[in-house]
Amino acid sequence: MKTMKAARLHEIGGSFAIDEVPVPKPGPQDVLVRVEACGLIPNLRNVVTHFPTWYPFLPLPALPAIFGLDAAGTVAAVGEGVKSVRPGDRVYVNPGLSCGECRYCKQGEPTRCDAYTFMGYFGFGKGSQALFERYPYAGYAEYMTAPVANLVRLPDQVSSAQAARFGYMGTAYSALRKAALQAGQSVLILGATGTLGVGAVLLALGFGAARVVVVGRDRALLDRLLRLDPKRVVPLPLDGQPIHPRVREQVPGGVDAMLDTLGAKAPAELSVDAMQAVARGGRIVQIGGVAGPIPIDPHPFMCAQLQYIGSLWFTAAEGDEMLAMIEAGLVDLSVLEPRPYPLEALNEALEDIQTQANGFTNFHIAHR
Repeated sequence: MKTMKAARLHEIGGSFAIDEVPVPKPGPQDVLVRVEACGLIPNLRNVVTHFPTWYPFLPLPALPAIFGLDAAGTVAAVGEGVKSVRPGDRVYVNPGLSCGECRYCKQGEPTRCDAYTFMGYFGFGKGSQALFERYPYAGYAEYMTAPVANLVRLPDQVSSAQAARFGYMGTAYSALRKAALQAGQSVLILGATGTLGVGAVLLALGFGAARVVVVGRDRALLDRLLRLDPKRVVPLPLDGQPIHPRVREQVPGGVDAMLDTLGAKAPAELSVDAMQAVARGGRIVQIGGVAGPIPIDPHPFMCAQLQYIGSLWFTAAEGDEMLAMIEAGLVDLSVLEPRPYPLEALNEALEDIQTQANGFTNFHIAHR
């Protein structure tokens, strides 16, 4: 094939158009992936409509551009310097790009790189545009190129559609690692019924948490979370009552860790309330981007030895670790309900996900 279909954005605030573009060729340390599935993110419509105004410090690729985070598929070709994978291998493409040369990249922490950039989404610094130009292809195209170092090999039991959820899953996995959650401990997941929250619950159970306190608005979805493990999952509805006293009734002394998965539209007061349920020496990890600011009184934080940690995405190495848990049967992805759309229906899918999304529904683009 010399050309392929790709969904491209031509103007900020516009709809995606299906264009014919050349099939890319991989560089020496890159691979060409035939995309089979790519995740749908509810925030994408905000990104391509409002981010230039809301967050001008988070650059978008120069238009027209191919978007699409969380792609999975089959390796179609490899660069001349690639030895670890070969055509036919099934992979997930971690979209996080970094400069590869700064102190953080050298020490294996690419998410701390000033130029960190999501292929097919947005960047975090001045170096992002150069990375967009180097890797202009993303998941809403039939083929894409990516650095071989960004690949996560998929076992047979994990479908490409399930792997298209890995951005959310991996973000929660990295947060749980930063929270230092150990088997037998307790964790509070704030916003547990959302897409990020459900993945966090599945992984917390896989980590061996003895109590997983799940807080959310949708009682039906809280009941579904409870059924995952009635002995360990403790559901608490957001019903106007304070959160932290109810958590401490269920977990005397407070939880060992908290993951805040609330999105930007949620009130920061919910986070401040839930933080008071964390035990002395506990860790609070922010991964949802709740609208701030979050007031923190330093003296109580000091005395209780609490930690407030921001966590961004996950590395390919963490993706490998998460896959090992899934392959071992510690995390059950079968509870995720597939909701596929063809590439041509991308605009429709982005509208549907605004009103129909829940943490158990796996919205994704499925390439034919």
